[in-house]
Amino acid sequence: MDPDTILLETQEHMDKSMEHLKRELKGFRTGRASPAILDLVRIEAYGSQSDIKSLASVSVPEPTQLLVKPFDASIIGEIKKAIESAGLGLNPMSEGKQLRINIPPLSGDRRKQLSTLCKKVAEETKVALRNARRDGNKHADNLKAAGHVAEDDIETLKTEIQDLLKKYETECDTLVTAKQKEIETV
Repeated sequence: MDPDTILLETQEHMDKSMEHLKRELKGFRTGRASPAILDLVRIEAYGSQSDIKSLASVSVPEPTQLLVKPFDASIIGEIKKAIESAGLGLNPMSEGKQLRINIPPLSGDRRKQLSTLCKKVAEETKVALRNARRDGNKHADNLKAAGHVAEDDIETLKTEIQDLLKKYETECDTLVTAKQKEIETV
């Protein structure tokens, strides 16, 4: 392995961690209707777990409502059950072959809980980023021990890995702060 490969792999791991953070933050309810709220809902249908996008279309007919139209009307009960048990505080109402979900306004306590959850997800992401840095540095140390690469190149690589970490941590903080602001806006 050469220093460029180590740097690229470290960056890939950090990119994946950031993508995971973005997906997680999309799932946080903010008082406005967004189909992304249901992205993390898993439905037991046809003998396996599926996400809602593969089983139904989700639209926003009004700013505080979601409309879920299953592709197969026979699984409407499973979708309703999965949404209710997902812990999102949503209560879907069955209307024939579709579900209508009214998004209730968030209480002050719920806003604080969601804000705290945002911080927790951000910390988990930062831990993943730091683990990617640790792995990159470990690979750099292995190169150094093998004696294939000059010590100055190893130190440059470690500095570049640290700079990557700082960049991604800053991006993480920016995303979470924006989401917290969105949650706390009434």
